[in-house]
Amino acid sequence: MPKYKPQHSRLLFIDRELARGRYPNCSQLAGDYEVSAKTIQRDLDYMRYQLDAPIEYSAKHRGYYYTEPNYQLPAISVKESDLFAIYLAEKLLTQYEGTPLYDSLRSVFRKIEESLPAKTTVDLGNDHARFTVFPPSNTLIRPGIWEKVAEAIRLSRRIRVVYRTPGAEPAVRDLDPYHGVRFEGDWYVVGHCHRRNDIRTFSLARMESVVLLSTDFRIPATFDFSRLSGSHFGVHWSDNEYQVKIRFDREVAGYIRERRWHPTQQIDENLDGSVVLSLTVNHLLELKRWVLSWGNMAKVLAPPDFVEDIHECTVEMNKLYNSIKPSI
Repeated sequence: MPKYKPQHSRLLFIDRELARGRYPNCSQLAGDYEVSAKTIQRDLDYMRYQLDAPIEYSAKHRGYYYTEPNYQLPAISVKESDLFAIYLAEKLLTQYEGTPLYDSLRSVFRKIEESLPAKTTVDLGNDHARFTVFPPSNTLIRPGIWEKVAEAIRLSRRIRVVYRTPGAEPAVRDLDPYHGVRFEGDWYVVGHCHRRNDIRTFSLARMESVVLLSTDFRIPATFDFSRLSGSHFGVHWSDNEYQVKIRFDREVAGYIRERRWHPTQQIDENLDGSVVLSLTVNHLLELKRWVLSWGNMAKVLAPPDFVEDIHECTVEMNKLYNSIKPSI
């Protein structure tokens, strides 16, 4: 069965041989790469006439060479649309600014740029200010925390964390970090908490210190992050499932229609222009905050316990403002 030898790999091989200055001919290149001499000849023609490679044949040396000594075939071949995507992707990196990933990813982009032909350009208008990315607000992670947690996930090593839960004193926890999650400007780690003997989610921004322990762990076969987080709304999840229905007034119905808020969502239209958003979630904390962000334009219809929770919250909010006298 013949070996699969894609053309781009052959081109890089030919480029390397030409750069050595040994004047290889078609027969030598074909023998070394185990293809026909006609295939090599077609590759040389493609490099010369399609890629503008400065290749000439030397009758004296009976082989090919680069007329420009420092020429090198670009390691990757991209279209203008690809370059434009790279340009936009680099702008999207701003959402990771302040994390160790930012410098690493910027380094990757620099290497991509350096591997492109010098004559490659993309017309972005008069300047690079035609597109803007507003990154989400980022939580502040103490120096060294992200690196240690990432290493523990990679090596499957237990960590000892001093963790600060809002409204409580910092506490020491031993964690087996299974999975890292980036969500709305914060980094989280999902893993087994030995203090609670349960799988929990922890924010890296709330970690005051992290120590990498010598104890290894194995992720249980029963742990499936995609199943665990499949019906989440936000970064929190549980083993429960809630069938939620929320009515949105006509004034904001357009915003609800135009976005995919959840994989399970269903939108039903009402005659008055309002809509009912139905979805199945396994945790209500962040869904509650989201519903309240719509003010009096959203009303929870189900389940009853969630309706009652929202009602109690609005009653307490109302008490905060009852003491304020309206200005005349």
